[in-house]
Amino acid sequence: MAKSSKADNTAGTRINIGISDKDRGAISAELSKVLADSYTLYLMTHNFHWNVTGPLFNTLHLMFMTQYTEEWNALDDIAERIRALGVHAPGTYREFAKLSSISEPQNVPDALEMVRLLVKGNEAVSKTARAAFSIADDANDQPTADLLTQRMDIHEKNAWMLRSLLE
Repeated sequence: MAKSSKADNTAGTRINIGISDKDRGAISAELSKVLADSYTLYLMTHNFHWNVTGPLFNTLHLMFMTQYTEEWNALDDIAERIRALGVHAPGTYREFAKLSSISEPQNVPDALEMVRLLVKGNEAVSKTARAAFSIADDANDQPTADLLTQRMDIHEKNAWMLRSLLE
């Protein structure tokens, strides 16, 4: 969970963007879960990029690199939105592990199991983002809703592409 849902008064100015402190706290708490799921998926995807083997090596190695690069870049956008709402973004493995809905594998799976796990991971991020979207939408927070819509689109597309490899 985000460290504080109180307004960030470090500059001596109260945040006044048309979203209540309570709503900013609730939105930030949900965005923190999206950030945790996104970071966990990023780590898993990068790990699989390093460790994939087998006949699909080149295809998966390149696909995983494309996906983890996009995921890495998105982390900053999510964390900065949390900060724009006046809350500290989670940023430790401990916080991410506590907030994430994604379980990492204990061992290095085979290539097709990597694909299955990444399908589930992308779907998990999309579900977490969809739950956060509902709260942002209810609070009339269009920038967060837009960010979450983009994340859902990307993760649902990634899941579809990965799922296509299993057919």
